[in-house]
Amino acid sequence: MPFSRQNHAQTHHDPLGWCLLIVAAFQALVLWRLTIPSRYYFDEVHYVPAALKLLELIPANREHPLFAKEVIAAAIHFLGDKPLAWRIGPALFGGLGLFAFARLVWHVTHLRRATVLATALLATNFMWFVQSRIAMLDMIAAGLCMVGLWQFAAAWRAKRTGLARLHLILSGLALGLSLGAKWSGAPALAMPGLAFLAMRIAETGPIFIGKRGAGPIRGISMVEAALWLGLFPIAVYWATFIPAMFYPHHTLSPWGFVEQHELMVRLQDSVKKPHPYKTYWYQWIVDWRGIWYLFQNVDGAHRGVVMIGNPMAMIAGLLAFFWSIWAALFRRRRDVLFFAVLYFVCVGMWAVNGKPVQFYYHYLLPGAFLMALLALGLDSLWDRRDRWRLVARWVFGLSLALFVIFYPIISGCPLPFKDAYNAWMWLPSWR
Repeated sequence: MPFSRQNHAQTHHDPLGWCLLIVAAFQALVLWRLTIPSRYYFDEVHYVPAALKLLELIPANREHPLFAKEVIAAAIHFLGDKPLAWRIGPALFGGLGLFAFARLVWHVTHLRRATVLATALLATNFMWFVQSRIAMLDMIAAGLCMVGLWQFAAAWRAKRTGLARLHLILSGLALGLSLGAKWSGAPALAMPGLAFLAMRIAETGPIFIGKRGAGPIRGISMVEAALWLGLFPIAVYWATFIPAMFYPHHTLSPWGFVEQHELMVRLQDSVKKPHPYKTYWYQWIVDWRGIWYLFQNVDGAHRGVVMIGNPMAMIAGLLAFFWSIWAALFRRRRDVLFFAVLYFVCVGMWAVNGKPVQFYYHYLLPGAFLMALLALGLDSLWDRRDRWRLVARWVFGLSLALFVIFYPIISGCPLPFKDAYNAWMWLPSWR
């Protein structure tokens, strides 16, 4: 049974080619001038040195899991300690994550135009681009999260049990590696297992475990789904800690799962010093306050990199979220519900999270799911014969135009003079 209840003609043609073109253009733009600035900027000062120490099995940055630092360390090992090696991992995972997002939207909706719109909106929502060009943990985690969700949706669409099982195994692998990169995607990573359970109960009723051949994925029992979407990701996640089990000091015990996580939680909660870029979830959703990753004279020119969201896409996306509640309740749009729940739980985690210091880049994953909701909202207006048809086109067109306009200040292009950044600072809170 498909997620989407719509039956438009557009649903019959997979827009894979268009999505590949968008992803290729995005990846090329991410890689262009990736080595500028030629020194650490923003949180690279934490994660690149931690990756270098990991190569020598020296404990560092112990409050976060290891996998993203292992990716950065592997690139440094093969390419040398230089800017390209620091950033190539997040850059490639940014492209992979964008492609996975495109396939996720297609498998969930089977709406051709909505899939293309969503892919273009995420590629140009500023956040995905900026985070793909810096050696931090977030893009590796987010990219793998998208792969895990894509593979789960592909398992649902699979027509053969063997193929569905392969997709579930790949989903579990990606989910485990994503959690092994950073914890921030945890609510989204739990969604495949919870979605399988919810759909199983919806199809079979409360007594759902022993019904042979029941859905939502034919031939996959609840026990097997729990294995691939529950136990297997946890095992993969724990396997990413193997290097820590060979530290000469502070050695991690293979059986020290609980103790390790108690330590990580304590270290994360210990960061309480006020930060000038500290923000809250309700500021993220209205694009009120970003982060200056870079603003100084470097590599022979004044340069700036600001991490904010695309103003048009983010505000329109928030309106689309409220529309999605109506569409899910009164139009029974399960495709819309899927992304609305992902957005809500990912934002909700930060609303109730006791982490003392939070930053706008924590909105990376919720902001991506918001682009799917915006695309679905625009798609629902695209063929109307009233003014809303023009509204949909203007929102999409202006979102793309703003990416072009803001490109110099989100990519570290040379600025003609130091105060030129003011041309993009439309809100005082962006400074």
